Amino acid sequence: MRRSVMLVALLGLLQGCGWLTEWASGTDNSVPPTPLVSIANPMPVREVWSTSVGDGADKAFVRLQLALDQGSLYAASRDGIVMALDAASGRKLWSVDTDLPITGALGVGSGLVVFGTNKGEVVALRAENGTEAWRSRVSSEVLAAPRLSDGIVVVRVADGRFFGFDAASGTVLWNYASSVPLLSLRGTSAPLLGQGVLIAGLDSGRLLMLDLRQGRPLFQKILAAPRGKTEMERLVDVDAEPRIAGSTLFVAPYHGAVSAVDLTNGNLLWNRDLSTYAGLDVDALKVYVSAADDVVWALDRRSGEPLWKNADLLGRHLTAPVAAGPVIAVGDFEGYVHLLDAENGRIVGRVRPESKGVMSMLLRNGLLFVYGKDGTLAAYSAN
Repeated sequence: MRRSVMLVALLGLLQGCGWLTEWASGTDNSVPPTPLVSIANPMPVREVWSTSVGDGADKAFVRLQLALDQGSLYAASRDGIVMALDAASGRKLWSVDTDLPITGALGVGSGLVVFGTNKGEVVALRAENGTEAWRSRVSSEVLAAPRLSDGIVVVRVADGRFFGFDAASGTVLWNYASSVPLLSLRGTSAPLLGQGVLIAGLDSGRLLMLDLRQGRPLFQKILAAPRGKTEMERLVDVDAEPRIAGSTLFVAPYHGAVSAVDLTNGNLLWNRDLSTYAGLDVDALKVYVSAADDVVWALDRRSGEPLWKNADLLGRHLTAPVAAGPVIAVGDFEGYVHLLDAENGRIVGRVRPESKGVMSMLLRNGLLFVYGKDGTLAAYSAN
């Protein structure tokens, strides 16, 4: 157990797969970042508003997610700032300094804004004014954003457990323990909630479905089996947050394959051998993937067949793609957001909100919200 904790803690200091290779071999074999070239006739991109949220990631390897609810945008920083803004104008609605080391953020719903800390604290604030509604404790560090549905707050923690809380009182309703392999990447994907069930990808490469009311397991499926001679090669974490379109779940383990699963019967519809830890997104026709080697792929949503790929951003440690109508947005480690044509993958636009790296992005009502590691939060509109 001590060895497992030590290895996971060491991995927390590493911020990309190139760094994993360097750590394992003692030499830097990571791909150097591809130089950016100018874009002919770039798509006009307008900054609608910009603000700052504390110290952002504050040099920690965390992925603090933005959250939207009823026209309000919520953001949190590693140094404890939680902020609510009007999404359209950027006007600050409220801001509180919790003085807590936030590592899992944010979840919204049921009139609450919920986050977790590296000390295993779970805190719920009232969405209307930021005052504390309740707080509780879990068994380990919270690295994923909490999720809320049907009056239940679900928190996933680093030791593999899932906790279900009553949203009104903060009372623990249930907890479920999943196994964690000896070695895993730092980070966990937030579960999906809906129609009375919880769906999550596990560090063991499995897909898990729980009853949301009772925390009772309903279904498990192996997505990726460990392969290779070394523990590094056998990593199969599902750190990319799954996506649902219609009755199909799209999920992708590291060192595994992007898979489409029929939620009506659990059958595998197709898989494509692509490794990712950043993530994926879907639209009406395609699945977009930021692969572990920083190649951006578009796959046919029905068959998984490749439609295009873009290898112009190698070594730039890309974020998960965000499908934005005619373009796909991906962020990189230098704070650039690249806009790719959804039809052919060609880079057609670029903006740079900050210089320390993009942490998360969110699209709603024609606005692309970009949250940088230095705490810069900006909204963009593209023509």
